[in-house]
Amino acid sequence: MIEYEDSQNKAAILLEALPYVRRFRGSVFVVKYGGSFMDSPDPAVRSRVAQDLVFLNFVGIQVVVVHGGGKAVTKELENRGLKATFIDGLRVTDAQTIGVVDEVLNGKVNAEVAEFVSSYDCEVKRLPGKEILHCQKLDQEPDLGFVGSITQVKTAPVQQALDQGLMPIISSTAADEHGQCYNVNADTVAAEVAIALKARRLVYLSDVPGLLRNPEDPKTLLSSLPVDQVDSLKSEGVIAKGMLPKVNSAVDALNSGVNRVHFIDGRLPHSILLEIFTDEGIGTEIIHSS
Repeated sequence: MIEYEDSQNKAAILLEALPYVRRFRGSVFVVKYGGSFMDSPDPAVRSRVAQDLVFLNFVGIQVVVVHGGGKAVTKELENRGLKATFIDGLRVTDAQTIGVVDEVLNGKVNAEVAEFVSSYDCEVKRLPGKEILHCQKLDQEPDLGFVGSITQVKTAPVQQALDQGLMPIISSTAADEHGQCYNVNADTVAAEVAIALKARRLVYLSDVPGLLRNPEDPKTLLSSLPVDQVDSLKSEGVIAKGMLPKVNSAVDALNSGVNRVHFIDGRLPHSILLEIFTDEGIGTEIIHSS
């Protein structure tokens, strides 16, 4: 009897997912892969994320992955005796550093992300950001060096990969009109790619549960947030520090046509599936105001 009940529970889960599968089939989802779990020594953490991405792909959702890799860059700089410097959370990227960024993000990390996804029989297309993202130097003081602001997303190579049933894996770099590589905030890249592709969903994977009214209390998770309430939460200090660039990018995406944005904890087992295919979800969704 217990086995029958377990089977019924599994069937109920599948049936709960069915309307979401039907609704999202053929849609574009952009998933920003980042956070400390990227560097987790536990391969099961990365494997569960890969399984979720592949599941989305196999039920007919067109998945585009955008990744950062700041910790890997910092580690490589240390290995070479170079110091990592940050101003207001942004990496100061001099001539030596941009060489490391190019090598690590477009080479090592992009290959690793592609490998763990393809290990689940999903064909991928590696797309170093500098090959499809145009930028100009970020205009701000103090000067951050080779840090860019996206001006254009070349969607043709991405769309071609999707049309071929491949999952594009895009790194957070861009190039200026002279082909010079620039470092770009990965949250911003994900939003710009989602806007350009007219994505239905933008999903930020990180190492926090979502937006918390009290950062010390997981029970204060905001499961659904209308976009017109974002400014007041900023004023209250609820949205601050590392969440600010993510939420700002999310608002830009929503204002430019993306249907919904999700913030979820990539460390939790199968958090993507629980957020997308269940009624309650597991993280925070930012939605258009009614």
